Amino acid sequence: MATNRSRRLRKKLCLDEFQELGFELKLDLKDDLSVEEIDSFLEQFILQALEANGLNYVGGEDFGLVCLARRGSVSEEQRAAVESWFKDRSELSKVEVGPLVDAWYPDKPIATAV
Repeated sequence: MATNRSRRLRKKLCLDEFQELGFELKLDLKDDLSVEEIDSFLEQFILQALEANGLNYVGGEDFGLVCLARRGSVSEEQRAAVESWFKDRSELSKVEVGPLVDAWYPDKPIATAV
């Protein structure tokens, strides 16, 4: 594939100046939680950690990717806000908040102009 792409194509492919960043989450819920407690935790996670910061989550209960709710990149401040939200949660035995990565091409390095 050609590396000299038009601006329009770079935008469609989310490349170069149109790169979009997100971060991965790995959650380990405590084993003794009831279904109602898990549902309550997930609802609070969506409302307080994600929607309050303009973010979306793609994945399951234990692993997923957090990205911006609209076109664009997650900021380091938004990532830190989600990470700090988890610190006060008693429902988790372990949580891993990954670094910012390219949401479309995770193996591709982050462009310096982003």
